[in-house]
Amino acid sequence: MPEWCRAVGVFDLETTGVEVASDRIVTAHVGLLDADGSPVRSDSWFADPGIDIPAGATAVHGITTERAQREGRPAAEVVAEVVAALSALFDAGIPVVAYNAPFDFSMLKHEALRHGVAPILLPAPVIDPLVIDKRYDRYRRGKRTLSVVAAHYAVELAAAHEAAADAIAAGRVAQILAARYADGMPVTAAELHTRQVGWARAQADSLSEYFVSIGRLDADVDGSWPIR
Repeated sequence: MPEWCRAVGVFDLETTGVEVASDRIVTAHVGLLDADGSPVRSDSWFADPGIDIPAGATAVHGITTERAQREGRPAAEVVAEVVAALSALFDAGIPVVAYNAPFDFSMLKHEALRHGVAPILLPAPVIDPLVIDKRYDRYRRGKRTLSVVAAHYAVELAAAHEAAADAIAAGRVAQILAARYADGMPVTAAELHTRQVGWARAQADSLSEYFVSIGRLDADVDGSWPIR
């Protein structure tokens, strides 16, 4: 396995929705896995997002507006602490695994700006199992949600859409991908990060071509990675 697999950070958010510029963080997890995929550090947060949590989002992660108002901490405090935890990992040279990284890092950036916290504008090195899986098993049919991909690689995910469970599962998937495709994968996290920028762009271009082929000319696919 590549050297970077010996210690990987993991990061995941559960939110009020999927619009990174306007939706808000509800729960967050930042942790650290060892080479065996076992958590050696684990930090979770529960925020009051300051807006109503739509029923659709509650159906995904199970958290209602009332519960968030009752049990959640002020969003500004949570955002500042999540940014600090991730910054500490990056400063130590530890790669951070985030499944569909542009969503989580972009959401965190907008939340930081909203609450007057200095944002992470260039997160690196980042490991995105979604991008890597698409690169090395391009023609596999089916969905590429974390639940589906985790099951494909026999990674347990008993509590999908719970930030800690999702983050840890994504980290373990990344480690399995690194082992399975070790012969062709960049050795360092920095080089892998750079490669993923190109892979994500190519995957977005391919999806755009598909949308054009089926007549969806208005589809806007952003290939920016790992943050938009």
